[in-house]
Amino acid sequence: MVTYLSIDLETYCELDLRDVGVYRYAEHESFEILMLAYSVENSSETRSGKVHIIDFASYEYDNWGRNKLADHEQKLDDFMKLLMDPTVVKTAHNASFERTCMAEWFKTTMPPEEWRCTMVDSTRLGLPAALGQVAEVLSLDAQKDKTGTALINFFSKPCKPTKANNGRTRNLPEHDPGKWRQFLEYCRQDVLVEYQIRRKIDSFPVPKFEQDLWTLDQQINDRGVQVDVELMEGAVACDIEAKEKAVERARELTGLENPNSPTQMLGWLQEQGADIQNMQKATIDAALEEYTSGPVHEALKLRQELSKSSIKKYSKMQSMVCNDHRVRGILQFYGASKTGRWAGRGVQVQNLTKNKMSLSRVTDARELIKQHDFDGLDLLFSESHQDILSQLVRTCFVAKPGHKFVVSDFSAIEARVIAWYAKENWRLNVFSTHGKIYEASASQMFNVPIDEIGKGSPLRQKGKVAELALGYQGGPGALQAMGALDMGLEEKELKPLVNAWRKANPNIVKFWYACDAAALEAVKEGYPVTTHGITFRRDKGWLAIDLPSGRSLMYAKPHIVDGAFGDAVAHFGLNAANKWDRVESYGGKWVENIVQATARDILAVSMVRLERAGYPTVMHVHDEVVCEVPETEEDALAIVEDTMALPISWAEGLPLEADGFETNFYKKD
Repeated sequence: MVTYLSIDLETYCELDLRDVGVYRYAEHESFEILMLAYSVENSSETRSGKVHIIDFASYEYDNWGRNKLADHEQKLDDFMKLLMDPTVVKTAHNASFERTCMAEWFKTTMPPEEWRCTMVDSTRLGLPAALGQVAEVLSLDAQKDKTGTALINFFSKPCKPTKANNGRTRNLPEHDPGKWRQFLEYCRQDVLVEYQIRRKIDSFPVPKFEQDLWTLDQQINDRGVQVDVELMEGAVACDIEAKEKAVERARELTGLENPNSPTQMLGWLQEQGADIQNMQKATIDAALEEYTSGPVHEALKLRQELSKSSIKKYSKMQSMVCNDHRVRGILQFYGASKTGRWAGRGVQVQNLTKNKMSLSRVTDARELIKQHDFDGLDLLFSESHQDILSQLVRTCFVAKPGHKFVVSDFSAIEARVIAWYAKENWRLNVFSTHGKIYEASASQMFNVPIDEIGKGSPLRQKGKVAELALGYQGGPGALQAMGALDMGLEEKELKPLVNAWRKANPNIVKFWYACDAAALEAVKEGYPVTTHGITFRRDKGWLAIDLPSGRSLMYAKPHIVDGAFGDAVAHFGLNAANKWDRVESYGGKWVENIVQATARDILAVSMVRLERAGYPTVMHVHDEVVCEVPETEEDALAIVEDTMALPISWAEGLPLEADGFETNFYKKD
């Protein structure tokens, strides 16, 4: 029988964990573990709710009375034997925090393969990530102590010096023994909650591949990616100078004391006769189309410059970068609970601005910024400093000395996956040959030979926007959201375009309705229903969708509701406001989750293969991997591309292709 060691820590550091991330936080000289609570399963103690407390900050107080030094040392010795035993499974909620902090504090390695994360295991079931929310949703006997935030703010962070606290900058146990005892109890309670969560969700076994993938994810986050510190610092300095100049020019132009104030600027613009109701981005963009010159135009442009946030990612890098110039912990495993895709953390690499400038101009701009030559930047570039900085964010990630990046991404992976599931053979033929899906889609929709559809033709534009917007049962609204009107299409063209795309892809349309019918039948009747190689089934209060990869998508508390078009399946999950609420679904939404989840699983298989082949991933963005390899590896690009294009055992007949390039800094090809 497996022995589980459930762990929770409370820590102190002068840095704010939310700003710097756990890796920078734990390596800081002020970091320390204040207390550690743990329980051991497979013992009578655990089953009676026994949780041990190791108090590193004060041997005098704990939840049961006074501690002696010898007792403290014995507890620590007992704990360390368990912690260092590779046969003991260590568990924590957000295990990355405990694992990283203890590796630094105890100056040892914490192999991720010995750990399990109840936060990730919860999000696998479509549950919230936060410990307290999970406990509430599962209606556990043990609930998170809601006084914890105040206790953490008191003991785990620096305090403001005042006369009342004699000018101290930190609260220690002796400054409030009663609160310290509360803090120990709070830590103990978190272990009980985490233990109960694990016991509750263990009835849904984690596939071995998924647990191994979490281990790889931890290794990638531990590895981190190097940052060009000179570029990062130059960008921050450039932004400060540009903002100062913009504010000064705005003062000269408007006479306002604080032209950066939206209220003051709006008042000034209205005094000039401008018909502007607010300072929102869309309003300013629309106003600039009307006011193309003069003081109002200049003021609006200055407002745009002052409100741009391109520097935030540089500042976040500056906060998170570790002593070895690498940023770590920027990927969150199972960040999207409905599909299992990764989410960004900290620097948010999932939504970096694309660099539109040529490689030579990007290289020149990088060097000028690194040298703080901002006047030279003005001489050589017509773009604003903010625009240049925004485009260069991704280039701040660099390969370490003697190495290069191999960047490779899957070509049209979601379009390939949906065609494979639906058996839309004309699309599969496209992907098995020339791969020009926008042109082929327009050809199929409008019955025009593909050779007559050039890259800049209106038909290709229609094919492109239809491909991007309509695969998941979208209608005219989806086309508008994808920018169809900005591409030159008229509103009256949208509904016919939807109809043409659906007529050209009848098997995908059938796929939507088949998934919707399968979900309804599985929830209503309670037995498994299989369609297109996917099984919908009820499982202990969840709706499970079993994918060919062996992974299941999970939806809590499925039930039937009266939808806009008759009966529909709803479930509970996090809504847009991150609140636990009812969420209604339909065929296209099931298909979207299935396709994106399958694309994620294909990426996962490829990352595992690349790691085993000696091509370590330092980060990945959507369907793209970034490997760091020695500069001398001449065949690295071909090997990475070929590895990603290898067939998947559970996806027979799915044509895969990957395109990549080599670079010393991260960029778009």
